[in-house]
Amino acid sequence: MNLNNYVKIFKALGEPTRLKILKLLSIRPMFVCELESVLHMSQPRISQHLRTMKEAGLVTEKKDAQRTFYSLQIDYLDESFNNLITFFHADLADLPQFKEEHLRLKQLDSDADVSACKEGKMRVLNWRREA
Repeated sequence: MNLNNYVKIFKALGEPTRLKILKLLSIRPMFVCELESVLHMSQPRISQHLRTMKEAGLVTEKKDAQRTFYSLQIDYLDESFNNLITFFHADLADLPQFKEEHLRLKQLDSDADVSACKEGKMRVLNWRREA
């Protein structure tokens, strides 16, 4: 899975109201008006939260005339978290998006700035910022 997908998922999960909505949708799919009633929130606020969760792939919507019906994508959540666990267990060398970090990590113990920092002799590491 792409790292940006995880960022979207964690952004969606990082707000208490969104977690409440996801829990409610785990019980059953709901119309926005039902969520309004249960959460005592306005339609625009709920819709804003649902939009964030939809962009993250956590919910789907179906139109029913003027109303919108939302469902939790539990299979996507299961797959995403299983992939995240696999990601954390993977060897850094096997992850193409971490090629540069892997090379720098291999050289970390021989980096004089890092050694000095770890010994308390330097306050700031001297590293080149990428343009």
